Amino acid sequence: MRVGLYLIFSEAALVICWSSGFIGAKLASSTPSVFLVLFWRFVISSVVLLPFVVSSLRRGASFRDIRLQAVIGAFAMFGYLAFGVKGVDLGVPLGTAALISALQPLVTAVLVGVLLNEAVRGRQWIGLALGFLGVLCAVAGSLGFAQPWAFSFPLLSMFSIVADTILAKRIQRPEEAASLSTLAVIGVQSATSTVLFAPLALADGTLMPELTGDFVYAVAWFILFSTIGGYGFYWLCLKNGTATRVASLIYLTPPVISIWAWLMFGEPIAGMTLAGFVFCLAGVWLAGDRRGIFREISTAREA
Repeated sequence: MRVGLYLIFSEAALVICWSSGFIGAKLASSTPSVFLVLFWRFVISSVVLLPFVVSSLRRGASFRDIRLQAVIGAFAMFGYLAFGVKGVDLGVPLGTAALISALQPLVTAVLVGVLLNEAVRGRQWIGLALGFLGVLCAVAGSLGFAQPWAFSFPLLSMFSIVADTILAKRIQRPEEAASLSTLAVIGVQSATSTVLFAPLALADGTLMPELTGDFVYAVAWFILFSTIGGYGFYWLCLKNGTATRVASLIYLTPPVISIWAWLMFGEPIAGMTLAGFVFCLAGVWLAGDRRGIFREISTAREA
């Protein structure tokens, strides 16, 4: 039972923290440069998490492990955020960006069968379809318009996180995953993102921010909820489940984003959003690998 509750808690925390990134983007939009916010988010995260990286190296992690996580981080953090934020900056509404991001489970499900040899059963396909329907309901009335080419940015953002999920499962050996702690992995990926975001922030004017309340709030929000919380629970869930299972949880982000927006900005929650939430829950339940969870619970009891 402890294992089952642990998995449920981890996945719920992942959905909440992953959704916070969209709210962080809205907070950052009130500052002179969104890329500068992201740059300092990763600068501070890298410094805070450096001791965990050093500790992992002392315990036997190799520089090959570091390089591997740097490559994965280039997709998981930099690619996902840079393209996603730019799309919103070009006029793609948050609801539309969330919808495009929620295509990730469908794209992942198509690719894992070929690349990872993970069987995607008929029940899971039905669950994925229900989840997609839930996303459509959740963002109904929020779809806006931008230049057609602007929608390529959230699409590239979505493909970045798909590529990251597949890379993490395919090219990372079990011993490599165990050689770095979760916080060390986030530290390496944050350092990689710091380097990659620096030119984008510099292109907006400077790497030295004006420490306004809006800037500090946005950076702190991103670090606590999105970097440590979001990516921490993402890797934790990915270690304990299949790629399809973890990707299907992204379906819950649009309705959760609506709840975030209601709590923080007073935006009303439409009835369609509530209906979408129900569809999303049903979709995740069907798409999830329940047998894998039950096997883990049985193994834990036997141990």
